[in-house]
Amino acid sequence: MKTTIRTLLPRAAALALLTLPLAAAAQEKVLNLYTARHYQTDEALYANFTKQTGIKINRIEGQEDPLLERIRNEGANSPADVFITVDIGRLWRAQQAGVFAPVKSKVLESRIPANYRDPNGEWFGFSARGRVIAYNKAAVKAGDVANYEDLADPKWKGKVCTRSSGHVYNLSLVSSLIAHDGEARTEQWARGVAANLARVPKGGDTDQLKAVAAGECDVAIANTYYIARLLKSTKPEDKAVAEKLGVVWPNQSSQGVHMNVSGGGMLKHAPNKEAAVKFLEYLASDEAQRYFADGNNEWPVVKGVKVNNPVLEALGEFKSDAINVAELGKYQPQAQKLVDRAGFK
Repeated sequence: MKTTIRTLLPRAAALALLTLPLAAAAQEKVLNLYTARHYQTDEALYANFTKQTGIKINRIEGQEDPLLERIRNEGANSPADVFITVDIGRLWRAQQAGVFAPVKSKVLESRIPANYRDPNGEWFGFSARGRVIAYNKAAVKAGDVANYEDLADPKWKGKVCTRSSGHVYNLSLVSSLIAHDGEARTEQWARGVAANLARVPKGGDTDQLKAVAAGECDVAIANTYYIARLLKSTKPEDKAVAEKLGVVWPNQSSQGVHMNVSGGGMLKHAPNKEAAVKFLEYLASDEAQRYFADGNNEWPVVKGVKVNNPVLEALGEFKSDAINVAELGKYQPQAQKLVDRAGFK
């Protein structure tokens, strides 16, 4: 009998020791984040959230479409709490896939402007970027081009560079033009731009900026943070490109420059809903908003947040389009069909 007792006691102790880590894991505060943002500067963003809340972030990074497909395939078994992606077109696709859950938060509703969030609270924009026109200062005078619509003018024949019209950045721009100018006028614009291209669209926004600096084309469409990166770069070749570029904030006498967002929302099957809401609210804090601006050269969406980014300041003041970006998501399929009809590749 004594032998039996001695045998059982160590087993019980061992079992207790084995269950301790499991209990601790169950009580551990975690947030499972699926993100399509690939910016190293976001590391500080996540680290400070954990420091403030004690909530550990388990992060999976990937390309937008594969991540969304993964969430859909995981279904109710998905460990993901929050999905972060770039551009309203991708947020719209995620919403159409039914992966988001509405969030009711006075913090988010009071801090995120209505035009940068879903009316039903399924997603929120946390940083903004403008899609502008860059030009070669040696070939183009300031004022020669003032609006997106000007790029269809025959005077720019063989002088326009842009990435593929089918890329979500350009589809969102086309969507904004449909919203303001109507489908017929926008299709005419797309045909005009296609006729003015200096080359078949290829590469990303930085490639278009380099092509302008090299004289391969006179004007190009690009997101502002790509220009800011060149301006802040310590590489001589990047500085040489930046020095040759001028920037136009389009449509300042009409609707304003097209703005887009990086944003996200809580997922429908999130296992850590409380942590998810806290994280989304944190992204709307002054601290996080400054990280978006100072770290990745994006504009805060929260009004009144002071940033310390001389490059953004150097780009100057501008009027932004006040349209709810949710509207631009709705026009995405229409925009794709339009550019296809127009032969804008």
